[in-house]
Amino acid sequence: MATILEPIAVSRSSSLPSATFSPITASSALPGHRTSAKLPHYSGLKLRPIAITRSAGSLNSSSRIARRGGRVVCEAQDTAVDVAPVTDANWQSLVIESETPVLVEFWAPWCGPCRMIHPIIDELAKQYAGKLKCYKVNTDESPSTATRYGIRSIPTVMIFKSGEKKDAVIGAVPKSTLTTSIEKFL
Repeated sequence: MATILEPIAVSRSSSLPSATFSPITASSALPGHRTSAKLPHYSGLKLRPIAITRSAGSLNSSSRIARRGGRVVCEAQDTAVDVAPVTDANWQSLVIESETPVLVEFWAPWCGPCRMIHPIIDELAKQYAGKLKCYKVNTDESPSTATRYGIRSIPTVMIFKSGEKKDAVIGAVPKSTLTTSIEKFL
């Protein structure tokens, strides 16, 4: 069975609602199909106005045009678990002196596989909240720590318990591989 997804046309308005969106009508762009549907109302999202300023280069280089825009902010942000960065300066206090097991991801911003594993580390941080601390080390910004632990390939995920390195997983691996490694030390 195939499902046809229809495009939704939303007109641009100069003034946006202040708190929440009201349902809008969507229409089909397929010839011969004229259907409309109401979009659901979400109370968890709010629109906060922001001012966007850009220059109108073709008119006059000194004149500026201000436009009102908006940004959608999720009110459930407080429930997210962040994977905090660790540096050479706070490595000792956050990782070595930790009472609970610690998972550390060694990464760099230019590393493609590192970007693939970031969401997995975020999921593990939420899944093991309270049982395991998760941190990330940017090897470009903290080369001393990376050198001390012999990091030659990134991403590398290490597990520490009682200040000692217990396990290391190199490369962008599936979540199940990391979960198996974590479970050994909890």
